[in-house]
Amino acid sequence: MGVHPHLRNCQACIAATPPYGGQVQQPEDHTQRPLLALLIRLGAAFVLSVMLVFVKLAGESGIHLAEILFWRQLPAILIPLAWFALNGSMHMLRSNRLGTHARRALYGTVGMFLNFGGVLLLPLAEATTFGFTSAIWAVILSALLLQEKVGWYRWMAVLLGFAGVWVIAQPGDGHIPLFGAAVALGAAFMIALISIQIRDLNRTEHPLTIVFYFAAFSTPILALAMPFVMTGHTPYQWALLGGLALFGLLGQFLLTAALRYGAVASVIVMDYSALLWATLFGWGIFDRLPSATTWLGAPLIVTAGLIIAWREHRLAKHRLMAVQEA
Repeated sequence: MGVHPHLRNCQACIAATPPYGGQVQQPEDHTQRPLLALLIRLGAAFVLSVMLVFVKLAGESGIHLAEILFWRQLPAILIPLAWFALNGSMHMLRSNRLGTHARRALYGTVGMFLNFGGVLLLPLAEATTFGFTSAIWAVILSALLLQEKVGWYRWMAVLLGFAGVWVIAQPGDGHIPLFGAAVALGAAFMIALISIQIRDLNRTEHPLTIVFYFAAFSTPILALAMPFVMTGHTPYQWALLGGLALFGLLGQFLLTAALRYGAVASVIVMDYSALLWATLFGWGIFDRLPSATTWLGAPLIVTAGLIIAWREHRLAKHRLMAVQEA
């Protein structure tokens, strides 16, 4: 079976899928500022960790998951629209790929349900750690969907990562809910899958256009659930909803900005700093420290992701040299 032409361009990128996703773009040479990119990505990891705190607090306060997602997405329609209008760039909303945007929105909505659901079902540190497996799923998808040849370095990293998942989950032990672990792993899988579509869309669409259509297709669907799930909120609950929307959108912009100034394989190492913030927030706000098995398993998953990023970086350099010599 052949590979779809649009997907061939994704092969070099999917195995370096950032744990937090984002618009996967390789910067032009004249814009490369590696230190700035690392700092921005570090900030993105912190901001998105704060967003997950708001998500967890909102869920614990009684706000339904569907409503949390609705308020997370609504600003992603309004703010890009305002940006396009102020800059006289409304023409950038024209697209010949609405079908692709719709599929991306479908997968993205499912991914957000699973991602936020994992945060509600698990302690922050465990949910964050399972999210790091997106790089592992990306290797598997690159082999199955993109028919990319995956060497033993990355297959060993996959086994190492899943060994870490097994250590943390400890099936039968009961220290964390297995359903919650499955939801969080499903979210990581969806991030890897969505990265294929985002890479493809980035060939023809502006990042803000991608963000806009994701929200434009998903928000009306989420709005259908609002009459059934929305209740009256206290000022505290409204503050939580506003906080998660604000930090979520800011985090998305920082992810994109980091990839404008630095290569994917270089900046994604900063994503793993989210485990530090998740541990601190889990301890300081929710009075929950990671279990001993998480301390043992998390380094395995992080190491697997770093091996994959390092190997993909090496392969990208080899491909570039081969193109230059051709």
